[in-house]
Amino acid sequence: MIKIELPKPALTITQREQKPAEGELEIPTIFGFIDFHQIPRDKGGFFMFFNKNDELLFVGKARKIRQRIKKHFEDNVSPMIKHRDEVYKISVFIVEEAMDREIYETYAINTLKSKYNIEKAFYKQ
Repeated sequence: MIKIELPKPALTITQREQKPAEGELEIPTIFGFIDFHQIPRDKGGFFMFFNKNDELLFVGKARKIRQRIKKHFEDNVSPMIKHRDEVYKISVFIVEEAMDREIYETYAINTLKSKYNIEKAFYKQ
């Protein structure tokens, strides 16, 4: 049996409202998230979307993680298109090696039983 241990998230963001101080610019919200700027722009890794009950909704990976996460909230082909409103928390894991990202993503989907990943799920929902 192969032993895989998921790394700790480099960053976790949650939905929140901005309370701008006087003279501070308001950050545009994307489905309640205003902290996408904290996610590294040019780093690779994988990410997990959770709901308010801390249930895992979706796991994904990317060479450029910030752009990929934002695409899930903006494009019309994301598997999350009908479930975007459920996402409350996003955990980001920085993993530069492509093979490692693939392994972690598949492992997380199947051991944590991600709700909306269907292509790499080896368990029955």
